[in-house]
Order: sequence, then C-alpha cells, then structure tokens
Amino acid sequence: MMINMFTTILISTVLTLTPPAQKQRITATEIRPLLDAIRMVESSDGKNLIGDRGKAIGPYQIHKCYWEDAVEFDPSIGGSYKDCMNRAYAERVVVAYLNRYATARRIGSTPTYEDMARIHNGGPNGFKSDKTEGYWDKVEKHID
Repeated sequence: MMINMFTTILISTVLTLTPPAQKQRITATEIRPLLDAIRMVESSDGKNLIGDRGKAIGPYQIHKCYWEDAVEFDPSIGGSYKDCMNRAYAERVVVAYLNRYATARRIGSTPTYEDMARIHNGGPNGFKSDKTEGYWDKVEKHID
C-alpha cells in the first residue's frame, strides 16, 4: 500500500514538472508556397537581386539587420551577409527570422502566411502594421 502511494506521488510529480512538448519550428517545406510568393514580389523570382537603394540583397531582399537577427537566433546558419544573394542560403535566413518572430506566443494565435509575409516585410511587429497590408496583397496574389 505504501509503495503504491509513493509510486502515485512520484508519477504525479514527474508529470507536473515535465514541460509540454514544444511545437516544431517552421520549415521551408511547410511554407514553400509563401517563400515562392515572397521571392516573386521581392525580386521577380531572383531577377532583381539588389533593392532598396542597395540596402537589401538577394532573392528575398534581405537587409543586414534582418540577417543579423536571423543568425543570432540560429547561429548554425553561419556565412556572411553577402551569402543572402544565394537563394538556398537566403531561405534559411528567412525561415530563421520567421521562427524567431512569427510565433503563436508573440502574435497571440497560430501564425498565418499573412502574418509571416508581413513580418518579413515590416519587421518583428509587421504583422500588425497598416504599412504591410499592401505588401500582403501583392504576396497573396502569388500563392498557389
């Protein structure tokens, strides 16, 4: 009897202290239609790799501060800012940035493509900025 009570208390304690499983991070595969649409809007599918008067580069038009945020969040990205000219590398940067800022905890609900696109365009709080609504309209037209 004493062993059963001890076992019950031990199991209850372990279950109480075990943190809930965390949601998997966003992957490029999961958001492929969004990435393709953003790339179309930002660089005409990689045809215009320098933008914003030279302040943004690559197929996703990444600014240096965006890149720094992403690499700080996911140091495994490595590389240098100039690597954002490469589509595969730039996608890793975008995905890391979205994993940092497009979270249910920050947004208050499960992030949508709209939330993610507006964060990409307007920064961490771009999802709630009126200035990014027009950007979303452009991106949405390219989502299959």
